[in-house]
Amino acid sequence: MKIITSLALAAVAATFVLPASAQFAKAEDAIKYRQSSFFVMQQNFGRVAGMAAGKIPFDAKVAAESAAVAEFVGKLPWAAFVPGTDKGDTKAKADIWSNKAKFDDYANKMQADMVKLTAATKTGNLDAIKTAVNAVGGSCKSCHDDFRAK
Repeated sequence: MKIITSLALAAVAATFVLPASAQFAKAEDAIKYRQSSFFVMQQNFGRVAGMAAGKIPFDAKVAAESAAVAEFVGKLPWAAFVPGTDKGDTKAKADIWSNKAKFDDYANKMQADMVKLTAATKTGNLDAIKTAVNAVGGSCKSCHDDFRAK
């Protein structure tokens, strides 16, 4: 049921990804959108990472479905990093906007690593999944270290 809900959320979010920056009437809306996207992505990635770490029983089907959702949702939050959303209920550092090229590079790297994670989960090979999980985790950490307030 959780997977179906996640997929439904991803499908709804997909309808907004292209016009995302135009849809935000208020900065708070953009912040909530990106935080929600990151939450759904993290929940799905966390499930795969838990399996890779041995904290959750490995289920190849669930891993593949979760990775696919995380990959898809991982494309959504970036459109919500619009001017004026560096203030308010956010942990985003102002450096995102002053060093946008580096931020965008991190976002692109994470998305590429998510594609590799999805491919690894489709093989069912736990060692390949562990390697891919570590790469995604490293991508996330790099961005958090540079662009997310503690």
